[in-house]
Amino acid sequence: MSKNANGRHTCLVDGSGFLFRAFHALPPLTRADGTPVNAVLGFCNMLYKLASEIDCDAVVVLFDTKRATFRNDIYADYKANRPPPPEELIPQFPLVRDATRAFGLHAIEREGYEADDLIATYAAQAVAAGGRATIVSSDKDLMQLVGDGVVMMDPIRMTEIGPEQVAEKFGVAPDKVVEVQALAGDSTDNVPGVPGIGVKTAAQLIGEYGDLDALLARAEEIKQPKRRQTLIDNAELARISLQLVTLDREVPVDDPLDAFGPMSLDPEVLVPFLEAQNFDRLLARLRAEHGWEAHDSGAEAPGAAPQPTETSYELVTDLAALEGWAEAAYGAGRVAVDTETTGLDAMQAELVGVSLCIEPGHACYIPLAHRPADGDLMGEMPQQIPLADALGVLKPLLEDPAVMKVGQNLKYDMLILAREPYDIAIAPLDDTMLMSFVLDAGAHGHGMDELSQLHLGHATIPIKSLIGSGKSQITFDMVPVDDARDYAAEDADITLRLDHVLKPRLVAEHMVSVYETMERPLAPVLVAMEGRGILVDRAELARLSADFATRMSALEVDIHKLAGHPFTIASPKQLGEVLFGEMGLPGAKKTKTGAYATGADILEDLAGQGHDLPARVLDWRQLAKLKSTYADALVEQINPQTGRVHTSYAMAGAATGRLSSTDPNLQNIPVRSEEGRKIRRAFVPQEGHVLMSADYSQIELRLLAHVAAIAPLVEAFQAGADIHAMTAAQVFGIEQDGMDPLMRRRAKAINFGIIYGISPFGLARQLGIPQGEAKAYIETYFERYPGIRDYMEDTKAFARTNGFVETIFGRRCHVRGIGERNPARRGFAERQAINAPLQGSAADVIKRAMIRMQPALDEAGLAARMLLQVHDELIFEVPEAEIEATTAVVKRIMEAAPLPARELAVPLTVDVGTAQNWDEAH
Repeated sequence: MSKNANGRHTCLVDGSGFLFRAFHALPPLTRADGTPVNAVLGFCNMLYKLASEIDCDAVVVLFDTKRATFRNDIYADYKANRPPPPEELIPQFPLVRDATRAFGLHAIEREGYEADDLIATYAAQAVAAGGRATIVSSDKDLMQLVGDGVVMMDPIRMTEIGPEQVAEKFGVAPDKVVEVQALAGDSTDNVPGVPGIGVKTAAQLIGEYGDLDALLARAEEIKQPKRRQTLIDNAELARISLQLVTLDREVPVDDPLDAFGPMSLDPEVLVPFLEAQNFDRLLARLRAEHGWEAHDSGAEAPGAAPQPTETSYELVTDLAALEGWAEAAYGAGRVAVDTETTGLDAMQAELVGVSLCIEPGHACYIPLAHRPADGDLMGEMPQQIPLADALGVLKPLLEDPAVMKVGQNLKYDMLILAREPYDIAIAPLDDTMLMSFVLDAGAHGHGMDELSQLHLGHATIPIKSLIGSGKSQITFDMVPVDDARDYAAEDADITLRLDHVLKPRLVAEHMVSVYETMERPLAPVLVAMEGRGILVDRAELARLSADFATRMSALEVDIHKLAGHPFTIASPKQLGEVLFGEMGLPGAKKTKTGAYATGADILEDLAGQGHDLPARVLDWRQLAKLKSTYADALVEQINPQTGRVHTSYAMAGAATGRLSSTDPNLQNIPVRSEEGRKIRRAFVPQEGHVLMSADYSQIELRLLAHVAAIAPLVEAFQAGADIHAMTAAQVFGIEQDGMDPLMRRRAKAINFGIIYGISPFGLARQLGIPQGEAKAYIETYFERYPGIRDYMEDTKAFARTNGFVETIFGRRCHVRGIGERNPARRGFAERQAINAPLQGSAADVIKRAMIRMQPALDEAGLAARMLLQVHDELIFEVPEAEIEATTAVVKRIMEAAPLPARELAVPLTVDVGTAQNWDEAH
């Protein structure tokens, strides 16, 4: 950014905003004396980045003070609901002031005022002096200052925030922002505002009436009774809120504006400060870029977390050594544990060895079932502790309630060790994968290798370097024990170090509740479900496979006849040539390889236009998928020991917290088609039992009514009304009595489509109607339920500001691409942001039910067992004599799942069915 020749360019840095952003961006880090410094490091990095990317005549950093401000005199409860700062942050408050001065800048704060007031004052002074100001912050409370001579700059993206961006966020010009904030309030700062009025509504009201005073004076004119009365009843709160959100531009500051200059890096001042904090990496960068003379300070180089200087990995091959490690673990009360096995299927893989770590850098590997490599007839068996003897030591340790067991994706290890002959029930447990998922779902992956690189700056030993790949790949039991030691012990070591990084973040970022009440207790529940599995009818699957094959053959004949010659239907390239090269059908698109695209969306468009061949290909593809993925594959996936199919649930997959299943994927069985439902008929109970399906009814719509406070929807759900018929009546202006089923189906598509941010194009395509008609439906929908649009806009704004959205239980779902300039990518991210709080809350609800379910069944003396979870549905195997009693317990637990943590404005209802197969039970 260039300087203004007509006056000085002053950069006003929101120091408190920098501090908190830095603290939450970096994992815990301590210097040599144990003082936490992660926020200080992030703060220094941000200051240095600022110096290199923005050109200013003067830079000054403004901070909040610890004491109350004048706003507490206006409203005693101002910021009353803010929690105290994390303990790890408190010692860093003075250090960031020191850092500011070490970078040659002024650190300004004033008792009785907030940093925002100081920024407002200096910005006004800069403009009055004929210059201009850039406020380095993304804080929405500062947007009221944007105007002639004043802009904001997002310190992370380094993008300018001007009047246009402010209007996009608040719906009004910068000078009206305080009016909108006064009406909408702010729960973070405990600014009361007017109940029930969000930013969108507030902007509409201010746009119509001009300002807050005029609005309140003319409140009687408002046509909507509820809104009119709310404004009248809360007029004084609105006026108080206006005082609270309006920044003071005349703070009596001690330092004049002309006392500030540009950032000046003095190595005599900055180097000692950085050395004292052990910031060797930043110091090395500064020395390289500025030519400063370097010397070895002997300090430990900081990364995301402290690293041990050496590692010591021990191979434990005698019982006395193992007993010594167990005693050390008992004494520590916390031990990282990891298993090595012969495969990835936890229901069939065999245990090869166990690794333990009690302190970072010091771990052991206990080989239990290694053998010579295949073909090595002369190879000797490595020395190992007999399995029974090792289990005699490991089982009491891993089951001891006084010793916390820490793992990475510990559910896998629990499944392995729960089986015969090991019979170990690991408890209590902590899981670094789940900690990472709770903290950063959607931001990055949560596998050990990625987390190690991200948080520890350490690249782990790749498994392929031990077992190879492809046809030459071996199983872990054939890996030499010395090589296995380094790999396996490192896994336990890294797990413990990640635990030291992630566990404090759960506390600092107030995510303990999500982790400890939902994710951690769910792991043993899933272990039990996966271990039970579910029966499938081999004969039914064989019959379906034959039926699908016959029908595919008939379709193949028809397709070849329509094409005029045979071709490979499964080949996208050949199919594309037939459709677009030979038949000349419209809508041809080419992929990067130059071939025609033949995805489902393209074939559906062509089929919708009445073209027969693509419609037949869609039918053929569906049958082919059902045959290969389910009818044939399920038979192969029956466990020979249990005679059941055992799916595996991924706990750290979808950013919303929704579980997914693999091997087999039971959640993707298509249920909208008759053929897909036939697959479910092959899932059956054991003799003397039934399968029970318990499914939440319209849970995401109910949650939308709750979080968006949509009064008509809330009332309808409370009354048990037909929500889709009611919507049809509202949107299409028709009577519910005698309603055409087609109109109800259209309303249903709109109701559920709105949750996913459906566009007019998407709705038109789904309903087979003109896009203009679909657009009119959506606009009418929002007119009938204006709170839904407010919810959407507020949610998108929250995501843009924070990078994540939250469920009603506090789960964070990070949204990538929410700030993208590309409209398509940004639109996709916005739709994710709108849906994630609803889908995530639904996932939270069913997880809470699952955690409470088995204890409730056991307490009632019932033998029913939970087998599967598929989105909003739970599947149980229930003795025929206990159907009625089990139904009552299941409904009670599922419908009360949000309690006692959260009272919903609408009831949750659960539909329960029982039958001799899954399809008929649902």
